[in-house]
Amino acid sequence: MTDGLYLPIYNSIRGYLDKGYLPFHMPGHKLGKGLPDWFARSLAAMDLTELPGTDNLHEPSGAILEAQRLAAKAFRADYTFFLINGSTCGVHAMIATICKPGDRLVVARDCHKSVINGMYLAGVEPVYVMPRYDERLGLATGISADDVGRCLYENPDAAGVLITRPTYYGVCCDIEAIARQVHERGKVLAVDEAHGAHLCFHEKLPVSAMEAGADMCVQSAHKTLPAFTQGAYLHARGNRVDVERLKFILSAIQSSSPSYPIMASLDYARAFMEAKGRELLGGLLMNCRKFRESLSQNSSLYSPIPDDIINGSTDETRLVVNVAKTGISGYEAAEILRRDFSVQPEMADFMNVVFIATVADSSRDIEKLGEALQALSRYTEKYGFDSKKLASPPHLPEKKMCLKDALESRWEAAEPSKARGRISRNMIVPYPPGIPVVNPGEIIDEDVIEYVEDVLKAGGEVHGLIGGKFAVVAE
Repeated sequence: MTDGLYLPIYNSIRGYLDKGYLPFHMPGHKLGKGLPDWFARSLAAMDLTELPGTDNLHEPSGAILEAQRLAAKAFRADYTFFLINGSTCGVHAMIATICKPGDRLVVARDCHKSVINGMYLAGVEPVYVMPRYDERLGLATGISADDVGRCLYENPDAAGVLITRPTYYGVCCDIEAIARQVHERGKVLAVDEAHGAHLCFHEKLPVSAMEAGADMCVQSAHKTLPAFTQGAYLHARGNRVDVERLKFILSAIQSSSPSYPIMASLDYARAFMEAKGRELLGGLLMNCRKFRESLSQNSSLYSPIPDDIINGSTDETRLVVNVAKTGISGYEAAEILRRDFSVQPEMADFMNVVFIATVADSSRDIEKLGEALQALSRYTEKYGFDSKKLASPPHLPEKKMCLKDALESRWEAAEPSKARGRISRNMIVPYPPGIPVVNPGEIIDEDVIEYVEDVLKAGGEVHGLIGGKFAVVAE
């Protein structure tokens, strides 16, 4: 089939597919199950460029313009822009639209690393709002509107607010209350809604950012809708956003050779969800509730419900399973599910395993997931993992330098014991979920070191280390 060619990437993909995993990870089309056959058959032929009749993403006047208008209507926005470089470029565009170099931006600390990178590129300094943390569940439960309001009161010169909602774990903070706090002070509210492109298509899901009054949001269509990886939307609404500036920035940071298959999948995802989304999401919600009911019969497993979230609610289609009582870490549970049950989760942490369920998943898919999880109890004695011995996520580290100065400073690599008390030059990021525990310019303290070491010992990955050492600003 490959004519004897050595193709390491193709071979790795083929090897994964040949294992027959049950995919509870992105992209949301689930290995093509959520896409029609005609789409897959014409994929290579659709890989075109800007030609007469195919329009131009950066100066749309035909099909792309019409597709974006239809998306804006479907997602309750005034403007929608197709992103072919993922939500990351949308996050960067929102920051550069809201802020000028030297501005400050109020940011939820549980932000993705793309937010930190975007602030560096735009010359913006963050002012962080810490989310609440549930030690029982081992996850952040969102930021509160009161904390956002307090931060804005203390930082009246901030250009705006950027929050992440839903989180990787499906946690949805009270965005309507946050929007009121932000707008009462004349500021702009931007939302990284990468995991929430499906929210507006069913009334029993948490309200979407556009419906709740946000000024801008990005959504990764490829995470929860039937769209290709890197396919995302950027929505804007109201008169607080300089739309012409936003268009210019998008043209500057997106590829000048946009992928037509990705754009076509964004158009398809919108049309499909408008036609069938409510019905299919209703079935998915019912299947997810049955999954939780079945899981509740096992005293060692727990899946968070909306009542667990003090400052908001949860997206019930995001299946988060806490395994703290099993004697298995989340990392170990994910490995067991892959190895012994051919189930591939999206991610894991110390205490939880996260599964992305979409409208492409059948009721039988979710039943199989439940059956595999129920079988985890047999591994308890073998592993003997004790979540009580783990470090909690670090508090907000002390800041000593601005982002730009730290990232552009001379640096050196330091062993953990010698990095204590030094200024970090890198983002240190357990990945996934991609949320930094220390950012450039912040002090690496004992809590950070202990947490990073615990992640590595438990089997997780930490990005930003260099050969196991911390990059620190040279003295």
